Amino acid sequence: MARDLVRLITCGSVDDGKSTLIGRLLHDAGAVPEDQLAALRTPSGEVDVSRLFDGLDAEREQGITIDVAYRHFETAGRRFILADTPGHPQYTRNMVTAASTADVAVVLVDARKGLLPQTRRHSYLVGLMGVRRVLLAVNKMDLMDWSRAAFDEIAADYRALAAELGLTEVTAVPVSGLGGDNVVRRSPNLPWYDGPTLLEWLETTDLAEATPGPFRMPVQWVNRPDADFRGYAGRIAGGTVRPGDAVRVLPSGRTTTIDRIVAMGGDLTEATTGQSVTLTLADHLDVSRGDVLAAADAPPEVADQFEIQLVWMADAPLLPGRAYVVKLGAATVTGQVTDIRHRVNVETLEPLAARTLELNDIAVCHLHLDAPLTFEPYAVSRDLGGLILIDRQTNETVGAGLIRYALRRSANVQWQALDVGRAERAALKHQKPLVLWFTGLSGAGKSTIANLVDKRLFADGRHTFLLDGDNVRHGLNQDLGFTDADRVENIRRITEVARLMADAGLIVLVSAISPFAAERRMARERMAPGEFVEIFVDAPLAVVEGRDVKGLYRKARAGELTNFTGIDSPYERPDNPDIRIDAAALTPEQACERIIEAIRIRL
Repeated sequence: MARDLVRLITCGSVDDGKSTLIGRLLHDAGAVPEDQLAALRTPSGEVDVSRLFDGLDAEREQGITIDVAYRHFETAGRRFILADTPGHPQYTRNMVTAASTADVAVVLVDARKGLLPQTRRHSYLVGLMGVRRVLLAVNKMDLMDWSRAAFDEIAADYRALAAELGLTEVTAVPVSGLGGDNVVRRSPNLPWYDGPTLLEWLETTDLAEATPGPFRMPVQWVNRPDADFRGYAGRIAGGTVRPGDAVRVLPSGRTTTIDRIVAMGGDLTEATTGQSVTLTLADHLDVSRGDVLAAADAPPEVADQFEIQLVWMADAPLLPGRAYVVKLGAATVTGQVTDIRHRVNVETLEPLAARTLELNDIAVCHLHLDAPLTFEPYAVSRDLGGLILIDRQTNETVGAGLIRYALRRSANVQWQALDVGRAERAALKHQKPLVLWFTGLSGAGKSTIANLVDKRLFADGRHTFLLDGDNVRHGLNQDLGFTDADRVENIRRITEVARLMADAGLIVLVSAISPFAAERRMARERMAPGEFVEIFVDAPLAVVEGRDVKGLYRKARAGELTNFTGIDSPYERPDNPDIRIDAAALTPEQACERIIEAIRIRL
C-alpha cells in the first residue's frame, strides 16, 4: 500500500536550534545513511546532527542557514519531503517558496526566549501560504529545567497568535533537540507531558483531503504525436473527471465532452485530484497551453483585475505601473500592479501606507492584466490562485502573488465596440498613425527638436500633437513627483494618452526623459506594430550640464534637487533605438532633418 507523502516545512528564529532539532529527527528516525553519519562524526565519536542541513560552507562559517535545504526521508508510516528554511528576516522569500507547497509546518521556539518577532513573521507566512496544521516545538527545555509552567505559557501565547492568524490546528510539544527528548522517543525528563512526540505527530496528523468539488485541469501541454491524436496534458487541480463528462474550455468559454482519459498504463475510466493525465475531447476546439478545462456546469472565474497579497522577492523595488510578466500555472500574460492598498507589518499585522515595495515586503495590491486569466482564490485553490511576477528585463522572479478576489470592475467594465475605428480616422486625415518618442537626459534638446519636427509635419499638412513632459506635469500628471515610482506612473499615463491619440489617427510626438528601459518597452508594446519610433537624443552628461538652461543640474549638484536624472537618479540608455541623434554634433535643425528623412517611409 502506498504511503502518504507529506510536505513539511520547518521554521524558527536564528539560534533556536532548528538545525540540531531536525538533524536529531533524521538521525533518531534512522533516515541518515551510514556514510553520511561517518562524515559527521566528531573526534570524540559523536555525530554532529546540526550539520545534516547546514551543508553550505558559507552557512557553517556564518553559523546561520541561508537557503532552503530539502531532504527526502521515510518512516514506517509516511514519506516526507522536508524543507528547512532560513531564520533571518532577509530570507523571507526563501520561506515563501518552501511554504507554497507545504502540507504541515513545524515552528520552533526557544523555551528561554518565548515568542519572538520572527515567530510572528514565520507564522504569518505559513498561514498566508495556506498551511493550517502547525506543530509548535518548544525547544531547549533542558535549559529551562523541563519547566511545565514555562511550556504552558509559551503554548498559550502561541495559540492566541495562531487564532489571530487563522491557523486552525496547533499542537505544542516540549522538546530538546540536543538530547533528542520527545523528538522520536518519549523523554523521562517530561513525565507531565502526555501528548505525541514530534515524529508521532508527523506520522499521524491528518492531511488535507483531495480537493472536493468541480473538476479543474490547467493545460500544460498540447500532445500531438501524430495527425490522428490531439490530447491535452496536465495535472488535475481539483475534482474528478470521467469520459463523457461535459467540460468548459476557459477563458474562451467553449463547451465539449471528454472522449478519453489517457495515462501511461492505458486509458482510465476516472481521474482525480493530483493525477497527471492526457484528456482528449469529443470536438475539435482551439485549446492551448495555459487554458483550463473545467466542469461545464461549475466553471471557475475569468478576470483581468484582481486584489492580491503580494510578497516582493527582488532587491530592486516594486514600482506600480511597471509592466511585469505574470504567470499563473502555464498561462503567461503581462500585468501591472496599479495600486498598493497597504503594506503589512507582519510582526504586528498593522497595515502601513506604501508607494513602493522593498525586498521581503508583503502587501495587498491591485493587479491589472493585459489579458484575462482563469482563476480561483488562493484560499480555494493553490493551483489556480497562486501567481508569480517576472521582471521582463532580467527574467528573474520578483514577486509571489496570492489572488484574493477579482475586482468588481473586471466584470463590470467591458470593452465597447466602436463603429468608427483607427483605420477610418487615419484615412480621413490621409496619414498613418505614428508615435515619435523622444528620450534623453534633461537639457539634451528633446523638446527643441520635437518642436521643430512637429512644425515641419504640420507645415506638410500632417495632423500632429506634441506631448511635452513638462507640459503634461502641469495638468494630467501634476500630482506626481520624481521618485522612481512617480516616474513610472508618469510614463504610463503619457503612454495611454499617446495610444488614444494614435487611435484617433494622429502623429503623436512625446518628449519625456523616460529614464527606464522597462517603461519605454511598455510604451512600444502598447502601440500598434510599426507605429512606435524611439528617438534617442544622445548628449553626454558633461554637455547637458554645461548648457543647464534651467539651472537644474546646479541645484542637483548642490543637493537642492533630489531624484534628478543623471545625478542621483539613473538614466538607462537605449540599447537599440530606432533613431539616434548625436545632440553634441548636430544642431536642432540638422536633427530635425534627419528625423523627417528617417520617418518619411512610415508616413
